[in-house]
Amino acid sequence: MPGENLSRDEARERAALLSVDGYEVSLDVRSAVGEDTGDGPRTFRSVTTIRFRCNEPGASSFADLLAPSVTAVSLNGRDLDPSEVFDGSRILLEDLSADNELVVDAQCAYSRTGEGLHRFVDPEDGEVYLYTQYEPADSRRVFANFEQPDLKAPFRFEVRAPEDWTVWSNGVGERQDGVWRFAETKPISTYITCVVAGPYHRVTDSYERVFEDGTRLEIPLGALCRKGLAKHFDAEDVFLVTKQGLDFFHDHFDHPYPFGKYDQAFVPEYNLGAMENPGLVTFREEYIFRGKVTQASYEARANVILHEMAHMWFGDLVTMEWWDDLWLKESFADFMGSFSLVGATRFTDGWITFANRRKAWAYRADQLPSTHPVTADIRDLQDAKLNFDGITYAKGASVLKQLVAYVGQDAFLEGARRYFKRHAYGNTRLGDLLAVLEETSGRDMGAWARSWLQTAGVNSLTPQVVLGADGRIEELAVVQEASVIAPADHPELRPHRVAVGLYQRSQVGALERYARAETDVAGARTVVSELAGADAPDLVLVNDDDLTYCKIRFDETSLATLREHLGGLTDPLARALCWSALWNLTRDALLPARDFVGLVLRFAGRETDIGVLQMLHAWAESALVHYVAPQWRETGGRALAEGALAELRQAEPGSEHQLAWARFFATAASAPDDLELLKGLLDGTEEIAGLEVDQELRWAFLEPLAAHGVADEKVLTAELARDDTASGKRHQVRCLAARPSAAVKARAWEQVVDSDALSNALVEATIAGFGQASQRELLAPYAPRYFEAIERVWTERSIQIGMDVVRGLFPALQDSPETLEAADAWLAAHEGAAPALRRLVLEARDDLARALRGQACDAAAGTSAG
Repeated sequence: MPGENLSRDEARERAALLSVDGYEVSLDVRSAVGEDTGDGPRTFRSVTTIRFRCNEPGASSFADLLAPSVTAVSLNGRDLDPSEVFDGSRILLEDLSADNELVVDAQCAYSRTGEGLHRFVDPEDGEVYLYTQYEPADSRRVFANFEQPDLKAPFRFEVRAPEDWTVWSNGVGERQDGVWRFAETKPISTYITCVVAGPYHRVTDSYERVFEDGTRLEIPLGALCRKGLAKHFDAEDVFLVTKQGLDFFHDHFDHPYPFGKYDQAFVPEYNLGAMENPGLVTFREEYIFRGKVTQASYEARANVILHEMAHMWFGDLVTMEWWDDLWLKESFADFMGSFSLVGATRFTDGWITFANRRKAWAYRADQLPSTHPVTADIRDLQDAKLNFDGITYAKGASVLKQLVAYVGQDAFLEGARRYFKRHAYGNTRLGDLLAVLEETSGRDMGAWARSWLQTAGVNSLTPQVVLGADGRIEELAVVQEASVIAPADHPELRPHRVAVGLYQRSQVGALERYARAETDVAGARTVVSELAGADAPDLVLVNDDDLTYCKIRFDETSLATLREHLGGLTDPLARALCWSALWNLTRDALLPARDFVGLVLRFAGRETDIGVLQMLHAWAESALVHYVAPQWRETGGRALAEGALAELRQAEPGSEHQLAWARFFATAASAPDDLELLKGLLDGTEEIAGLEVDQELRWAFLEPLAAHGVADEKVLTAELARDDTASGKRHQVRCLAARPSAAVKARAWEQVVDSDALSNALVEATIAGFGQASQRELLAPYAPRYFEAIERVWTERSIQIGMDVVRGLFPALQDSPETLEAADAWLAAHEGAAPALRRLVLEARDDLARALRGQACDAAAGTSAG
């Protein structure tokens, strides 16, 4: 049989043949505790009963299961020989009846990669914690099923677990005679079923809502984490945002939350940010903050909570038919996360974060050779796994923000309400959504969809200003171009609803908006007639207020103004948009990277929005590592470290800005004096007023010390003894791999590439420590080894670990034409490799080519300046 990589054609054929009435899944996870025998993978018993219909009696099909062994298979009372019908990934089902019952008794494997049923042993107290994670197709690692989103069904779970454990699932559960039994779910897809089990710490609350017709809705709320994190768990804030979100979505969706209870579990070694399992949302436990963090971190957590909540309607209640339309849930949830964040919580500047952070992710993805329309062509499950990208999430959300501006918020939300009512518990395609939006807006959604959802690439919008003899604007036009870096088959010029803002400097030096016009941009050039006759601007900001999805460009006057007066922009959203535009110019090799670094050094200290400031720190570091000319790296690095330290000392004691500058100083520190300061802050011989060096900040200071050979294994072992937790272990592993030693790098490489002994979290930590920008020469031997190893790794390891290795170990720090040639040679020699693997290499190769273009631009600027 074809194997575990289910294709779209196979899924469509099976959906046309079968419909599922229900699942009963019985798991026995008592084997999760106790010593490991070491004889093969640790397994648990999984017994699944599936009742389903076949509209062509006598036909054949298959069920999905990834398991080390199958004990028994029964189809309609007939015992089948597992060795004949099970090939390791599929169970052959022949001579089906009109009504069928399949029973599969299997030994399934616990996971250490975050896929399927993940087993985690807490190093702090030895306790074992379990949770499941399935998207897009890993529930088949836990129970036999039909693993595709359009074969929805109700599920009943029962779980046998150790006596001192509690078990949670999608439905309400209770323990009877040693077995946890859970209420039957509504019809849902396999990938959003869930089980969490172990000695988790749990806090409870409840949500109540009385609707206009007098009906009352009560939702039990729960929040879970490991016992070791309980002292850090601010469940009250999680519940606050949860209740605010439920209020917001009930106000706007006119469809009560449909899945009973609402538990939220923060779990260890999680690959994603979170997962929208109805009734039991799972999050990575890093959203429980062990030390002081900025408000940007709390905002990010709130956004994720609301994103997953939006999925209860967009994704769980109504689900895409196949992964082609993944955007029908992820784009909507990403948009709704920010929409509700601003509308319902204390984080009223959420659109600034969206413009500055989420869109940066989208712009990068949309200029890669792998760029694709928002509605993608997903041939199989490997394609689906890679499609959880910046286009599906952030570009799709940006497009929806543009759609709201295009049709109006009321029409958009009324369309959503009709969509839920019409397709509740069903599956949809693009046309189903467009139909309701056409009804509510009266607009032709087909043309809009063709431009925005069915083509790829990002447009750039540039202002052209002609001044009259009187010094006023005679004509202002917006010029639209297709991206010159996107593939040639994506030349689309799209309709944009934009605001164009005019800014002037005031007598006190502030840069403020004095005129604004909202207009429709179409084609290559659009005249904004409303602004004719206005005073001459110092800055023209196309896409003011961030209504559309585009790259902003500047005319010469505007760019000159920003170089001198960017810090004077009083509006935080306008300032964030300008920073984002300048970063795009840098990545496009249109602005020398050293100029961007200089702008950060000059103006970042005046940035009031903490999320924007932290983004600027990340961009400045990226500019130094990838885009400045190699000969300027040392100079630029010293400048960043000195600038960061100056801002750190000037920041308000105890403020979140002080914390952000402290972390940035640590990433930039390399000179002996800087490293001595970090050591002093750790051992208490140095002090900066108001700066609390908590455990998380200690690890942030230790990584550069380790990378520069100042903190050795003994120091890092002592720090782990101080922080002997799961989080501490991840930090220590990262710092150990960061040390500047050939033996250290060889050991890290072997642990990640040649062994599968490490869990997913420790693989991630090792890779993060391995690739230090200050160790380019030390890492050079691993460039050829990378290209020799990746196909084997992709074949032998799970797709998650394969993705981590292929992305994380690409020799981007060997930024030379020779590395580019090596990537091209691998691609030419491996045309038959898995498409998903080729995509990852092609993307990394494109990032490297972009870096080399940026370095050439920066070198030319340095030569002309010299």
